[in-house]
Amino acid sequence: MAFFLETVFGGLMSGMMYSLVALGFVLIFKASGVFNFAQGAMVLVAALSMARFAEWLPKWFGFHNLLLANVLAFAISAVLMWAMAVVIERWVLRHLVNQEATTLLMATLGISYFMDGLGQIVFGSTVYSIDVGMPKDPAFILNSVFEGGILISIEDLTAAAVAALLVAALAFFFQYTSTGRALRAVADDHQAAQSIGIPLNRIWIIVWTVAGLVALVTGVIWGSKFGVQFSLSVAALRALPVVILGGLTSIPGAIIGGLIIGVGEKLSEVYLGPFVGGGIEIWFAYVLALVFLLFRPQGLFGEKIIDRV
Repeated sequence: MAFFLETVFGGLMSGMMYSLVALGFVLIFKASGVFNFAQGAMVLVAALSMARFAEWLPKWFGFHNLLLANVLAFAISAVLMWAMAVVIERWVLRHLVNQEATTLLMATLGISYFMDGLGQIVFGSTVYSIDVGMPKDPAFILNSVFEGGILISIEDLTAAAVAALLVAALAFFFQYTSTGRALRAVADDHQAAQSIGIPLNRIWIIVWTVAGLVALVTGVIWGSKFGVQFSLSVAALRALPVVILGGLTSIPGAIIGGLIIGVGEKLSEVYLGPFVGGGIEIWFAYVLALVFLLFRPQGLFGEKIIDRV
């Protein structure tokens, strides 16, 4: 039983990482109706910025305080994500208002490749580390219940707590603020939102900035655990099945979908892998997403779209 609980806990922590990436997809889709393939590249650039500025700032200004370096690097990276949101809106999205969804999708693919190349030019292409002081040592809990206790990662637990706070803040933002309601209105109909005075350009800057901040938090956590490398943008796309499972328009769906897929991957690999030769963890999420596309394409919490003709 202890091993089973350890596996479930590990799956929940992996699922939380997927959920954070999926949040970026959901945020932009809710506000613009666009599936943003650049989200993985945003995670990569944000993580690279955090890692490199935390390394450069002490050298430039001659201090050795790790906390100060991380705080300044995070602030600079947040400003960078805002600047990228402004550039994307001014040079790309502004010219594609009311265009077909396919056109906007292709635009995000172009943005993704551009950001990958820009990140390599500006920050370099080797593997970098992020040290934000998260505890690395594991711990044993429930020693009195299970012999030897259950092994958990304090780092994963800390990351999950940060993710939970971020999700709560985003849910409040979308449900209880005027800007959040404006974002939902823009997603429903660009022209109708503009006709009642909602500034489409400003809304898009806001939502891409928020998605960039989510990408930054994700990149910091992921980079702290595994290091920052260019495969990170591809790894982030593993969150695609999470979006399909939870629903493209649901923030809670992104979280619950990520947890389901994270746990499912770990349990299937541990308990079914030995019978099929392993490797289930690689394709489990995509098979599950395919099943949902066949029988419930809107996902667990997505809105069912009905077109009447």
